[in-house]
Amino acid sequence: MTKKLYRSNDRVIAGVCSGFAEYMDFDPVAVRLGYAALTLLTCFSGVIFYIVAWIIMPEKNKVL
Repeated sequence: MTKKLYRSNDRVIAGVCSGFAEYMDFDPVAVRLGYAALTLLTCFSGVIFYIVAWIIMPEKNKVL
């Protein structure tokens, strides 16, 4: 069975960081802290990455 990357229902803003955490079997808090640190260290270019990921990643249990 293959794993797919989805935005998580355990979300703070859009579920992108927790979706990555579920995909990689990491703690969501650790992924969020790492994302925040990288965003601050890269002059907020992580915000653009987050918005793009928000648009591209499908929701986990989206009802159509």
